Amino acid sequence: MNKSKRPFTKSKRSFRRRLPPIQSGDRIDYRNMSLISRFISEQGKILSRRVNRVTLKQLRLITIAIKQARILSLLPFLNNQKQFER
Repeated sequence: MNKSKRPFTKSKRSFRRRLPPIQSGDRIDYRNMSLISRFISEQGKILSRRVNRVTLKQLRLITIAIKQARILSLLPFLNNQKQFER
């Protein structure tokens, strides 16, 4: 039988850390549409922290900014692009 010396070792895979989506100089504001639009799905939903890789504090600020932009009609509440054909 061919047994290795350490059967339960983890394989050493190298991985590249993803850059954080919000840099230290970025202002989370309802007017910063290029930043806010990264955190909204195609349906218009706010994406989760796990998907965005942001901290809880950042996500709270993003959520407030998105809601302000929706109220000021800078962003749509829903993004339904389904065309009804008759």
